[in-house]
Amino acid sequence: MMKQNEEEKSLLRVAVHGGGCSGLSYGMGFTPAAEEGDIELNQHGIPIVVAKNDAGILNGTIVDYKQSLMGGGFTIDNPNAIASCGCGSSFRTKTNEGTPENC
Repeated sequence: MMKQNEEEKSLLRVAVHGGGCSGLSYGMGFTPAAEEGDIELNQHGIPIVVAKNDAGILNGTIVDYKQSLMGGGFTIDNPNAIASCGCGSSFRTKTNEGTPENC
């Protein structure tokens, strides 16, 4: 994806945003540089940044890309999530309920 989008020198930002039925949702995208307070990681040769405020919510999370007959997509396995909405696009943790919205 980084090559396809000509983002080879970018970092992958993994984030948590308020919203969704359960209160929190994930975000991923490319960013040209880390920001002050970011935590920088490297997994399988991919440079990743996470905002310090999101690190506790994402600690231990596994992000994977899976291909199937129906196409491909990312899966996110977060051991801190204690509940998720029926459509699976939002979650909450024991210590952070986020800002739930009507679905």
